[in-house]
Amino acid sequence: MSGKTSIPGLIVLVTTITSSLLLQSCVKDPVLATLTTGQATDITINSAVISGNITDNGRAEITAKGFCWGINPQPTLDDEFVPSGTGSGPFSATVSGLEPNTSYHIRAYAENSVGVAYGNDVEFVTSTAPPTVTTVQVTNIAAVSASCGGNVTYDGGAQITSRGVCWSTSPQPDITDFHSSDGTGSGSFPSTLNNLSPATIYYVRAYASNGSWTVYGEEFSFRTKLADADGNLYNTILIGSQLWMSENLRTTKLNDNTAIPEIQDNAQWVSLTTPEYCWYDNNINFKSTYGALYNWYTVNTGKLCPNGWRVPADTDFSVLETTLGMPASQAEVWGFRGTDHGLKMKNTSGWDENGNGTNSSGFTALPGGYRYGLDGMFVLQTTITYWWTASEHDADRGWYRRLDSSSDQVYRASTSKKGGKYVRCVKN
Repeated sequence: MSGKTSIPGLIVLVTTITSSLLLQSCVKDPVLATLTTGQATDITINSAVISGNITDNGRAEITAKGFCWGINPQPTLDDEFVPSGTGSGPFSATVSGLEPNTSYHIRAYAENSVGVAYGNDVEFVTSTAPPTVTTVQVTNIAAVSASCGGNVTYDGGAQITSRGVCWSTSPQPDITDFHSSDGTGSGSFPSTLNNLSPATIYYVRAYASNGSWTVYGEEFSFRTKLADADGNLYNTILIGSQLWMSENLRTTKLNDNTAIPEIQDNAQWVSLTTPEYCWYDNNINFKSTYGALYNWYTVNTGKLCPNGWRVPADTDFSVLETTLGMPASQAEVWGFRGTDHGLKMKNTSGWDENGNGTNSSGFTALPGGYRYGLDGMFVLQTTITYWWTASEHDADRGWYRRLDSSSDQVYRASTSKKGGKYVRCVKN
């Protein structure tokens, strides 16, 4: 009898081997990962946030991923890079240490057992940094102009497109106020401030702009000077509510440009009852230090001080003295009054007999002497000074103020209108 013999174990073995071979023939080898690079966000002057996404791990574990960057296209791990963990899917990181206003190329990378794969190249530009500028001290201060300037020490990574100085009568001036335009680029630059008002406090700052930023240097303040009809310039000082000249007047013209006669002869000086002036000892070299001596008739023209200013009345001096602390009850007393109020008005040098003051008021009084109304002689320079007031005592006498080397007080009295005394102006 014939037939087939079945061997079950052999059939099972053959079937298992066949299935295994079929399965092995279906499994593919790992390849490089597939990934993309996202656009840069949150860009600053030296950093940016970058995103990436591993869409296919290449059938192998992602053991490293991150971003590499450089200034040239297609950066690799041979350039700068920042790691961002392992595994597939979206990821992000912040790249830092960048330069302002610079174009960078960046790519995401992912590493598996096959190697390193890169995403697409993304280009971005870092932001421009603020420039740096310093302000130059104000010089050449005149009545309606002054010199200033600045120095751009850093451009912020971009061209300086405008620079200059801005000014205002209020603190923290900016380019919405008056300002100059002084070229472009880095480095130092001069600037001129024009169309200023006389005897006025101004605040000034240099500025610089690189298109993205406008920045300012430190702030300085200054007070413009006061000009008379001759063009002489004067410093001024605010004492309480009064704005005073801190120098004696030295004009040879009234403010309507009428010339004031210069009288040198003693006899002629004491004989006149019309405006006149002189320099102490008829020496013009004393002009810049002490100013001019005037008789009271010059004061009485009402045109001696610059426009908008006046020769102070007796009461104006009283206000000054009470501002410095003199009791009001003493302000209209004849003779020496107060305690150290003259000391506060005197300059810290220039007075003989240890008569210098503290000048805490800023009045800066100097001992210019005077011209005697009785005989026209010049006397007591370096030890005494007088100022006329615009107030008349009687037909022959006008009120004055006096300081002496030997006293810390202030003297008030009246004297002959023919005397030669100094003048301080006060703002109307």
